[in-house]
Amino acid sequence: MIGRSPSQKFLMIGTILAGSGVAAGAFGAHALKEILDAPMLQVFETATRYLMYHAFGLCIGSWAIARYPHPGLNQSAAIFIIGILLFSGSLYGVSLAGIRWLGAVTPVGGLTFIAGWLLLGWGVWRDTLPRTTASRTS
Repeated sequence: MIGRSPSQKFLMIGTILAGSGVAAGAFGAHALKEILDAPMLQVFETATRYLMYHAFGLCIGSWAIARYPHPGLNQSAAIFIIGILLFSGSLYGVSLAGIRWLGAVTPVGGLTFIAGWLLLGWGVWRDTLPRTTASRTS
């Protein structure tokens, strides 16, 4: 990923995470239905749903980084990745491995998601002039 813009990097990561979310959803709907009990399957589905929401958020952040030159936008995209690891990762650990103490990490991931969305909105709001195609090429 050397030589790529932050926007390109975050878009690539977002699309990989979205594809992973689709795969996790299919895995949960088909393979885990017979293995996990209903409450743990619900935990797995919550992890997957929030993975998808924030993979899309990462793609939106990527677009905003390319359009608005505010440093908070790079931070918001990075925070979405951290949030996915904390929130969805902890719920996957609880549901698949039975590591119950990971449930204590989940709210931290949720707060991270909130911070990412706030930074994304703030970064766009703070910059009143979007970048134009001409400014990107010069």
